[in-house]
Amino acid sequence: MRFKLGCRFLLEVPVPSLTKALFATLLISLSTACSAEEPNVGGPYTFTQPNRDGIGKVYMGREISHVMGHLGTGWLERPERERQERTDLLINNLPLADNFVVADIGAGTGYFSMPVARKVPEGKVLAVDIQPEMLAIIEQRSEQLGIENVEAVMGSVTNPNLPANGVDLAFIVDAYHEFSHPLEMGQNIVQALKPGGQLVLIEYRSEDPRVPIKRLHKMSEAQAKEEMMAIGLEWVTTEDFLPQQHFMVFRKPL
Repeated sequence: MRFKLGCRFLLEVPVPSLTKALFATLLISLSTACSAEEPNVGGPYTFTQPNRDGIGKVYMGREISHVMGHLGTGWLERPERERQERTDLLINNLPLADNFVVADIGAGTGYFSMPVARKVPEGKVLAVDIQPEMLAIIEQRSEQLGIENVEAVMGSVTNPNLPANGVDLAFIVDAYHEFSHPLEMGQNIVQALKPGGQLVLIEYRSEDPRVPIKRLHKMSEAQAKEEMMAIGLEWVTTEDFLPQQHFMVFRKPL
């Protein structure tokens, strides 16, 4: 069994030898080894035995989930997605202006970046992802569609690499719960927003047991509010016009 705890330190142990005591020892050793290169380890984050869909890293009482990698592009692009999630309503309700600079953080295949770019003809969309495979798809897709105002941006696990005070609106669709460093990412997103700029956070509703998504891939409104407050954002509104997701709007103070 292989363990990677949010940094380059990688350890392999045979499954039969993985007792609870050994697992706890491994976590302590790994967190110590990573502390030099992972910001705030031992600060806002704690570690526990991972759930099946989690990484064992806990932030503000929430275990961070595994990341959907580029091999999950079929799920992102499934034909029934618009009908199931009403992605058309999501896009149409983003608070956009023609000249906005918009950041699609965790852009994946560019599913949202492309239609949003058409709604900001005098602005642009910064499509941020940490996976080069996703960015290659975005660049190829924008070229095929003839969309010239989408810019693929390579982010990191701690920083979306956006210009300071240069973004009017950022949005994150079903990805924030996967961020391995939500505090650092959140702080850097806030730095990128213009004063009064907004962040729209879309997450599957954990309050609704009918939403057929794994537990760690959902978030409650209360949890999201708490985490956004921790990075200095003000809550504006929460809309539940989407069938399965919260549409939560936060604002950077003026």
